[in-house]
Parts: sequence; C-alpha cells; structure tokens
Amino acid sequence: MSTVQVHIIDDDAAVRDALVFLLSTEEIGAKAYDTAVAFLPVAREARGCIITDVRMPDIDGLELTRQLKAMAVNLPIIVITGHADVPLAVEAMKAGVADFIEKPFDDDAILDAVRRALASRSQMEAEAAERTASVERLAVLSPREQQVMQGLVDGKANKVIAHDLDISPRTVEIYRAHVMTKTGAKSLSALVRLALTAGVA
Repeated sequence: MSTVQVHIIDDDAAVRDALVFLLSTEEIGAKAYDTAVAFLPVAREARGCIITDVRMPDIDGLELTRQLKAMAVNLPIIVITGHADVPLAVEAMKAGVADFIEKPFDDDAILDAVRRALASRSQMEAEAAERTASVERLAVLSPREQQVMQGLVDGKANKVIAHDLDISPRTVEIYRAHVMTKTGAKSLSALVRLALTAGVA
C-alpha cells in the first residue's frame, strides 16, 4: 500500500474496513483508528486528510476538529454524518471541517471528497513552503535594506524613502539595488509578491 494519505477514524469496524478497501482500489493509502483518542497521539506527524464519523464515543468528530485546531494540525477533515446529524455537521464545518458526507454514502462521493481534500492539502503545503522560502530570502537583508524594501513595497518613491530614512536618494538607489540582488527579485512587482508571500507587506 502507498504512503498513508487518509486517516479514517470511526468506531464502526465495518465502516473502517469498507473505506480502507475503497481507497486501496484507487491506490490511496489509508490507515484506520477506532477512536479519536487513538489518532491524536500521531496527529502531528500525520499527512494527507482525515475521514471521521461525527458521532463517536469519548471524542466526537466536532471535538476532534477543535482539538486538532488547538494543536495547529491543519489536515483537511471530512465528516461522515447520519441524516439526523446534519445540523451537527454544519456546526463542524463552521469549526473548520472541509466537507461532510451523509450516510448512506456512495463510493464516488467519498472518493471525490478525498481527492478535493488531498488537493487542498497539497496546495497548503506548497504555499507554506513558498512562504518559508520567501522569509528566508528576505532574512539576508540588513536592517537598513529591510527599511528601504518596506518603502518600495509601500509604493513610495525613492526621494520619499530617502526623506523618511534621512538619507540621500542616491543611497536609496544603492540599497534598492542590493535588495533586488540579494532577494533575486527581477522587478519591483516580484519584490512586492515576495514580501506579500512572506507576510511583511
């Protein structure tokens, strides 16, 4: 079986087995847990997404969502719900659940939800990696270069930045050249995107 991508948490063994088998037919690796309590100790190392029943003993799907959020575990969560539990599922979505599926569910509904969740997770990981790389690229700037960069990102002209920092416009030009070289930004728009990605603009 491929690397675990889906973590199934359900107190019903038949449901767990059926979901693991279904996902295996699509070559999607899955691991099953009979309770949320069993999953929580490995949650920080988990990758992919989660499928959980909204109603379970001890910790239900809604409480699991809250606990994972508190632990800063940002895996997409798909909740399985009985018809009578739809209001609970809506509440779970407000708490951060990515999707919910009503019982009895068909195979395509589960597979579509899993594919959406895994795609969103991949995008989140790519964005996080890009953010980290952007922060690292800006970390090489000196304090003065960071000040000049901030002025540029704020849309200020060189002479305004010079006035704000009490330096000459020529000195601003030199710092600006250093900023572009060190960060690898080929244009002002690229520098702005870099700063936005790093969360400093």
